[in-house]
Amino acid sequence: MTTVLIVDDLPLQRLAFRTLLEAGPETTVIGEAEHGAEAVRQAAALNPDVILMDIRMPGMDGIEATRRILATGSRSRVLVLTTFDLDEYAYSALRAGASGFLLKDARPEELLSGIRAVAAGDAVVAPALTRRLLAAFVPPGPDKPERTALKARLGALSERELEVLHEVARGLTNSEIAQKLVLSESTIKSHVGRVLAKLGARDRVHAVIIAYDAGLVRAETEPG
Repeated sequence: MTTVLIVDDLPLQRLAFRTLLEAGPETTVIGEAEHGAEAVRQAAALNPDVILMDIRMPGMDGIEATRRILATGSRSRVLVLTTFDLDEYAYSALRAGASGFLLKDARPEELLSGIRAVAAGDAVVAPALTRRLLAAFVPPGPDKPERTALKARLGALSERELEVLHEVARGLTNSEIAQKLVLSESTIKSHVGRVLAKLGARDRVHAVIIAYDAGLVRAETEPG
């Protein structure tokens, strides 16, 4: 069973999430928090599988809470909620370490599916949408100092793995990459797994961010 911590400053919203999550056998709510600081404390005390995190809250927001929770090495995975699908807050949350985001008006089945996916170690943001976020919000300008270190991490990848990462960063699914590279989808899945392991990436979203930060793919050259 997946344990969930709900973080939202609206009591009725928390109640709605709790009612939905406790209606089925796969998830159980082990705690609630109404702002970021409380979320940090609850995450440390309860160690939930998934934290359903609102972004915009008074005091410490969901972005800073996500950053602080994951900085401790917590095993919890963060699924953030936002109002808009192309939102600078969502972009910031992904960079802070969130494993994905959903819209607040997502259908119940989408929310449950997202929680299951995050708990299983997957990302809950389509690669193409990640690319759109990066294209919209990555700051333009010269290479950052840390880019050299990121390029060194890319150097651990084989030529094929680097090719697969490039296509992931362009927004292609495993099926689309397999078709383009004339390989089986299971082979592509294996390559993606090795890429994540070598980069120390949490999931595909994190790998895409690394690819952009390292300059493997440039946001300004990608279509929006």
